[in-house]
Amino acid sequence: MRILESPLCISQPCSAITISFKNLLRLVVHMKPGRVSRGSQGWLMTAVAPWGENAEDAYDQGLVELGLGDTRLIEVKGAMLPLNFEATPPRPLPMGSLVECHMATAYSYNGSSACAGVAWASCVTPEGDECAVVATISTEMDYEETTLLLRRNLQRRLASRDLEVITFDVAVDEVTAGAEHHGVAMAALILPNSLSLGGRKSSGPIRGGLTVPEDKKQKRVDVKAPAAPALRPGSKRSEPNSDFSL
Repeated sequence: MRILESPLCISQPCSAITISFKNLLRLVVHMKPGRVSRGSQGWLMTAVAPWGENAEDAYDQGLVELGLGDTRLIEVKGAMLPLNFEATPPRPLPMGSLVECHMATAYSYNGSSACAGVAWASCVTPEGDECAVVATISTEMDYEETTLLLRRNLQRRLASRDLEVITFDVAVDEVTAGAEHHGVAMAALILPNSLSLGGRKSSGPIRGGLTVPEDKKQKRVDVKAPAAPALRPGSKRSEPNSDFSL
């Protein structure tokens, strides 16, 4: 109110009020509680459960150790991650939340060992578009061999898509099952907010080099066997030794 009493503001009251109102709106928007980044966030986690009564029990114990015990889990396949993926520190997830997850699961029993691993890489296409790729692996090998295989799998996925790596991260864990018990090793890339971003925000352009042109697509040729002659009820075949071979 004191601002409006100033002679300068009285002569131009509308502009002063408009500027103040815009600043107030900008402040309210940026201070809104619970405001998150538009990018798809995620983190790598590993867990082991060596004392399961059966494979399903070991799997459930592993989910709890991963921090996914109270979530509704969607395990997804494929190599590509949502657009604008960024790695963040792990955080607790609300009960009943719907979570996307790239997971590797390896089972063992009665003293045997198994390994599971997940790796992701931030990449760039030849056209300059940034993206991210994920790879998983489950083996009965030791930790070192599994890590090497996982890195090779990630490298192959990048090569097959003509991608250049910028940064990458790997997470591998090994489990040895207890005596007469089931064990599980789990590695996961957890994406807690990817399902709420929508398809347009989490996808990018169509890459022309990975699609088959219309003129090079294989033509479908239908080959049908010759139809047998129609017979009326009660009529006899005129050619008892008809050949219906192609």
